[in-house]
Amino acid sequence: MEPSKDWREAKYEEILQEELRGLKRRREADPGCAVEDLEGTLRHLYHMDGADWIGRGQVQDITLAATIAAHELFISEWKAEKSRNMAKKQQDH
Repeated sequence: MEPSKDWREAKYEEILQEELRGLKRRREADPGCAVEDLEGTLRHLYHMDGADWIGRGQVQDITLAATIAAHELFISEWKAEKSRNMAKKQQDH
């Protein structure tokens, strides 16, 4: 671990990478998985983030923030890939 990273940054990065790997595996293994499914999960995560009226603590806050970031990134990349594929198909015709 880099000396400039504290445990919070390290935990955030760890969770972010774990979530991205999990989302990738889900997309590859589940033919029924769609961007819309992940967007529904993301909406639920946003709701959970806003429902912190009793306090989660630092670890849970970091975990939720990294999970949200992973979903946002994965969805964004998937949509960009779909757009590129559509543009390519249009060029091929």
